Amino acid sequence: MRRLVAPLFALLGAFLLPAAPLPSLHAQAARHAVLITLDGVRTEEIFGGLDRAVLASTSPDSPIEDLPAYKQYWAPTAEERRAKVMPFFWGTLMREHGSIAGNRALDSRFSVSNRHKFSYPGYSEILTGAAHDEDIDSNDNKRYPYLTVLEFLRQSFGVPREKVGVFGSWETFNWIAEHQEGALTINAGYEAFETADPVAKTLSDAQFTAKTPWDSARHDAFTFGLAFHSLKTARPIALYIAFDETDDWAHEKRYDRVLDSLARTDAQLKALWTWLQSDPEYKDNTVLMVTVDHGRGHSTEDWSSHGDSVVRAEETWLAAVGPDWPKRGEWRLSPPSYTNQIAATLAKAVGKDFRTAVPGAGAPIDYLWEK
Repeated sequence: MRRLVAPLFALLGAFLLPAAPLPSLHAQAARHAVLITLDGVRTEEIFGGLDRAVLASTSPDSPIEDLPAYKQYWAPTAEERRAKVMPFFWGTLMREHGSIAGNRALDSRFSVSNRHKFSYPGYSEILTGAAHDEDIDSNDNKRYPYLTVLEFLRQSFGVPREKVGVFGSWETFNWIAEHQEGALTINAGYEAFETADPVAKTLSDAQFTAKTPWDSARHDAFTFGLAFHSLKTARPIALYIAFDETDDWAHEKRYDRVLDSLARTDAQLKALWTWLQSDPEYKDNTVLMVTVDHGRGHSTEDWSSHGDSVVRAEETWLAAVGPDWPKRGEWRLSPPSYTNQIAATLAKAVGKDFRTAVPGAGAPIDYLWEK
């Protein structure tokens, strides 16, 4: 595995380098949407960085001060700690361009509305605008008859399937993202990416060599690299990137790797945002939403778990960046909002009304538009 590390990072570096903007005949013709999910990331880490008690619980026989994660991510205050883990997210994206809901210490509440509090129901709620508790009660690779906002945007804009892309580390996104098979361009799990580009081809091939411990989920680095390539070449009107490692490492109780995964995601967000703002078609013309499918436990006993039996695992968060959204930083004293509102909010931000197609979907989060 060590032999693969240097070539792999060199390969990924080629995707992270700023690319020259491509000319477009349709610049500013329509808003674009990018949705990103970070599987199972707790509010503690997003708003407070390293949780000292949790880290200590994972290595009870070593002084916490000797742990590499502590040396890398510890700081005296929550604001300093979260900035150590995600410096771009907190230092630039939320400060200058967007806002974030879900810090209950500031009386901001964001939650899933489904009762199951695990992945497939959470992702379905994000994309369909509703909880389907009676039908969707497992993580099985199964398709359900509910229109997703990604399918809706493709229909509304009248674009080919190549213009709505889904890239997921977990293979089950082949079923989650669309209710009609073949409606979207999806690459998820250990799935080859068809391309003539030699760099993208090498990256696609490498996913099968540098495998994770999990049979159904590849490393997030491959998911991001392929999604970033597709963004620059296919130039979609909507792109969904679904990361997975934060949840997988949490289940393994590798808290250090949860933090490392968040730090890598922060670097990827920086690369993504830098490119979006460098391209004339996407610059100041793109909605970016970052959220999570479910929460987790809040103690040293249950931080690695989630589900309907885990207390407060419904507590989640939402970060939103868009040209019409004036809010910056953390929401304070805001009305409670829910995952089932994300689909209609995303659609409204690009000028569409998702509830014309799905009347039962949650309403757009109007608080985002308030000054």
